[in-house]
Amino acid sequence: MDRSVERGAIPDSTGPEPAGDSAEAGCAPATARHPAPVVTLLICTTCRAPGNAAPPDAERDGARLLASACATTVPEGVAVEGVACLANCKRALSAAMVRRDGWTYVFGDLAPDSAADLLTGAALLAGSEDGLMPWRGRPDVLKRGMVARIPPLSAKETR
Repeated sequence: MDRSVERGAIPDSTGPEPAGDSAEAGCAPATARHPAPVVTLLICTTCRAPGNAAPPDAERDGARLLASACATTVPEGVAVEGVACLANCKRALSAAMVRRDGWTYVFGDLAPDSAADLLTGAALLAGSEDGLMPWRGRPDVLKRGMVARIPPLSAKETR
């Protein structure tokens, strides 16, 4: 049985995905900064901000959020990439932060101007000694908008 899914066929998707893959490329690739970044910030490029009534083929708010993050200075140890969908449509705009050998965080209810806050959070996570994002110094949007905190696969116990 063919279990492949066509692009844009996710049931909760807000409509067809924008044409092309350029929005998913991201910025600050690992090879340009580090062989392997400590944290990868994944920004959903298909998200639309709540109340956005733009035509289905218009540039998505998530793609603009990615472009904004790429236009900002990306902290040391952080890579930024776009992903087609994080399936968090009811809490769009969405992003995730994956730390190598650490915790993964999923955020929702972001604003189109949240790029600086996401990069601040990614820097906090990258600099953390225990692999957890510290609460102190975390931007408010990342305190209010946390959807999930996922332990590393190597975790022997949950914290």
